[in-house]
Amino acid sequence: MADSTTPTAPVPPELLALRQQIDSVDGQLLQLLNQRAQLALAVGELKKHEGSVVFRPEREAQVIDGLKLKNSGPLQTESVAPIWREIMSACRALETPIRVAYLGPAGTFSEEAALGYFGSSIVRVPCANFDEVLHQTIAGAADFGVVPVENSTEGVVTRSLDLFLSTPLSIIGETSLVVRHNLLRKSNSLEGIEAVCAHPQALAQCHQWLSTHLPQAERRPVASNAEGARLASLDPKLAAIASQRAGSEFGLHLVSPAIQDDAHNRTRFAVLAHPDRHPQPAASGHDCTSLVVSVTNRPGALHDMLVPLKAHGVSMSRFESRPARSGQWEYYFYIDLQGHPDEPHVAQAMQELRAVCAFFKVLGTYPLDVH
Repeated sequence: MADSTTPTAPVPPELLALRQQIDSVDGQLLQLLNQRAQLALAVGELKKHEGSVVFRPEREAQVIDGLKLKNSGPLQTESVAPIWREIMSACRALETPIRVAYLGPAGTFSEEAALGYFGSSIVRVPCANFDEVLHQTIAGAADFGVVPVENSTEGVVTRSLDLFLSTPLSIIGETSLVVRHNLLRKSNSLEGIEAVCAHPQALAQCHQWLSTHLPQAERRPVASNAEGARLASLDPKLAAIASQRAGSEFGLHLVSPAIQDDAHNRTRFAVLAHPDRHPQPAASGHDCTSLVVSVTNRPGALHDMLVPLKAHGVSMSRFESRPARSGQWEYYFYIDLQGHPDEPHVAQAMQELRAVCAFFKVLGTYPLDVH
């Protein structure tokens, strides 16, 4: 019987030569990465003797900034950060595996944000809700917690802000994520969908699309988008709004991609740690200081609160108010300042601001996510 196998086309000599060069470079890269890993292990030993922490967000930000300045192409500069985060994550894991808590289960945007910030060489601690993320981090079951704080479409995540008010945790970093919501289902069709399951924020961010394409379907809020995907995997009458990772995790069809109303939808996440176990990051040159304050209910109180910032040239990048729940029409103000308390003008402004506030809490100081 004749062999029906299609013969493989010969590889052109030019392509073969290029592949051999790539293989050679890959071998050199692997050797250099192992050299870097050996140095990281040596650094880890020194840190153990000194009692210092493994993860320093300001140091990693400075490393990436320096590499981006050195990059001369053709590698795109925006590719530098994710590549080196993975390299640093793998080297960090050789010292001590980092445990990171986030809203689970697998496939949530919170998980994606955690992996984007720390790299994939972490111990994942998925949690049922934001309260548990903070609890696990406070208790020491996780070294860090990651929670969403603001969405470009729907605004602040109010539960996170309310939790910041009383938690002993500090914000030590931030990361933002382009959020693409996808309609997922067991069958690849919009027909017969009785309910769409997703986190309330996701349902709100896809309001217009749902009203147009699934006007009769119930919008069923659940604890996370990945939980919605899990439920949709069990019931053919359900659909979910979630990430492609969640769709792969639960074996769902991507029925309609990118259904969010805002094409440039982004969510900002805060990275939290206990100050007893992780110090405030040192100044990196592009930092943010987050505060929550309140003032007495009197004429001109809000103006007096802003005067120190203007007087010392400190800019605000965020100003949000939340009810104090006292029944007296009082509010807490969440403020992001540009700068670090180690900078004299920022320190002076914060000192004068504290003097006019009835309540004043520094939520954290951390490098801005500029990558």
